[in-house]
Amino acid sequence: QVQLVESGGGLVQPGGSLRLSCSASGIIFSLYAMGWYRQAPGKQRDLVAGITSGGTTNYADSVKGRFTISRDNAKNTVYLQMNSLKPEDTAVYYCNADFGRLRPGKGYWGQGTQVTVSS
Repeated sequence: QVQLVESGGGLVQPGGSLRLSCSASGIIFSLYAMGWYRQAPGKQRDLVAGITSGGTTNYADSVKGRFTISRDNAKNTVYLQMNSLKPEDTAVYYCNADFGRLRPGKGYWGQGTQVTVSS
């Protein structure tokens, strides 16, 4: 079966950095677009960053210049490097895999990893 396993979340001070990883199994990883979403308490789940199978990336305006998404097809893993973190980045971050392109609410999901930005 398909599994997406996120890791790398935690507590970090404002201005700090974290790198999230999502390891995929049960899919032909190179054929899937990958995305990172986040959901804060009481809010909807929003796309943070996406990367196509060909490596094209897109970002939410709120994270442009601070976050970088990348993928390693040999390791079936997608990463999210998060720099200059702000308290408003606090959320549960979810990994998503969708065949071909990212479609809202579709595809496979990981269990989520908590990111808390606080002093």
